[in-house]
This record gives sequence, C-alpha cells and structure tokens, in this order.
Amino acid sequence: MLEGLGALEYEAQPPVLSPAQTLLCSFERYLLAERALAPGTVRGYVDHARKFLGGLPSGRTVAEVTAADVTAALGRVAAVVSVAAAQNFRAGLRAFLRFCFTEQIVDADLSGAALAVTGRRRVDLPRGIEPAQADALLSSCDRRTALGRRDHAMLVVLLRLGLRAGEVARLRLDDLDWRAGELVVRGKGARLDRLPMPVEVGEAITAYLRRGRPATDRREVFLRARAPFQPIASGTVGSTVRRVCCRAGIAEVGPHRLRHTLACEMVAAGVPLVQIGQVLRHDSLQSTGIYARVDLDTLRQLAAPWPGGAR
Repeated sequence: MLEGLGALEYEAQPPVLSPAQTLLCSFERYLLAERALAPGTVRGYVDHARKFLGGLPSGRTVAEVTAADVTAALGRVAAVVSVAAAQNFRAGLRAFLRFCFTEQIVDADLSGAALAVTGRRRVDLPRGIEPAQADALLSSCDRRTALGRRDHAMLVVLLRLGLRAGEVARLRLDDLDWRAGELVVRGKGARLDRLPMPVEVGEAITAYLRRGRPATDRREVFLRARAPFQPIASGTVGSTVRRVCCRAGIAEVGPHRLRHTLACEMVAAGVPLVQIGQVLRHDSLQSTGIYARVDLDTLRQLAAPWPGGAR
C-alpha cells in the first residue's frame, strides 16, 4: 500500500537459493513430472535427499560424492530409525542418486551403493471390520441432515469400492459417469482407473448431491460442511470415520481398515486374487497377495501333516 502511494521505494527481490536448494527444487520437479509420484511421496523423497546432503562432509559437493558417503549415510539413518523408515530413506536416496546421474551431476550411478535394508518387522494379518460393525457405521449417520448424508456417502464409497482416503477427497463431479454406471478414481501418481458404480454407492452420492452438498462452483464431490465450502482433505476422511466409530459405539478404525474390509469380504466370497487386485488397483499382484493369508480354510489345505501323526 505504501509503495502504491509513492511513500516507499521498494523493489521485491527474488529469493537467492543455494546450490543445494536449487538441486532439490530440480529433483522435486523431476519426481512430479517424470516419475509422476504422489505429492506426499515427493515431499518425503526430497526430505531424504536434503538429509543426505546435510550429512556430507563440510565442503564436499554433490559431484564429489562417493559410494562410501552413500553407504555411511544409510548406516547412520538405519541405526536410529525403524526398518520401515530406513527402507523409505533408501528409496528416496536411490531416486536422488539416479536423478543426479541422469542429469550428469555425478559421473557414476551411485544408487547401487544404497544397500538393501533388512530386519525383522512385525507382520500383521490384514483386518477388516465385521459386517454388523459396518452396518452400525452406516446406520449411525443421520441422513436427515446434510452432514449425515455426506458422512453416509463417504462411508459407502469406502466400504463398497475400497477407495483410499485421498482418492475419496479427490473425487470430482466429472468423475461420475451416470449413464455408464462408472466412476473414475484418481489414484496414486496421477493414475486414473474406472470402477463400476454399485447402486448403493450411486444412491448415497445422489442423496448427498441433491440434499446435502452446499451450492458452490467447486467440482469436488465432497466439501466441508461449514463455510468456507472448500474441498475436504484426506485427513478429513480419516477423522470422519473415527468420529462415526465413536458414534456407533465400536472401536476406532481408520479409512484403510474399511478398504481391508472390502478385500476380506471378496476373499471370503472366493473372488480370485487377480480380480481383487483390479478392484483395489494394485500395481503388483504381490501387494494383493497379503490377503491370501486371511483365507485360513484354503491355507489349511496347504499345511503339511504334523510329524508323527495328529497333534
């Protein structure tokens, strides 16, 4: 305001970035544009790269990094964090080193120096909720109110389609193909998938759009219940599920447990793992394979007899 009145002479200067900051910005653009990674994954990888650069010996540039520096950085992290966190750091470090080699910042691809991180991790069986609990969640939503219709529609989408929390938040009006009875899921890494829209899902979304969704020009399906009517965040999906759990009188679960619920129901119904992977939109059948462990009756047929007879 003072500058506009001529009372102050001020010329905005662009921020001066250090060479490391410039490199990290380029790495971030590479992950988003070339690798098409999810924004959350990109932030994590950039943080890992920043931690690696911050741990280099004083005065050493990226071009002077050696395989010993990479191994030492991974060793320092693995010594103080969990196995899963160390594996995540390794993934980000390898991506950064491959980027540096592709951009000819380093002479050799040092990603191989980031050795695999192994260790014993607790592996739990995928767990869903019981059908009675799912019914209790849906029944606890007061569909006479706008908020109740929104909560009910979100829960139906989670339970019947197995969407992730972020996918529910990103669902847009343009993604609903009413004539074909399908919807488009905006998944990880800008991936787009089409899923059939069950009648129950269509009816729940329609009830919310007609008598619950605020009047706005926003194209996202699910909006905040109070002004300003902005699109919900993925965290809102999780908090909604936990809030409904408390209202229904069952133990709190997150939205991913509802995704597990759909998968476990398909396993119990004898749906092949390949088709389950298609519904859940897994990139690899290995990701779907974890649900084979919940089919105990089939697994018993594979168990070898107890040595010496019946146990």
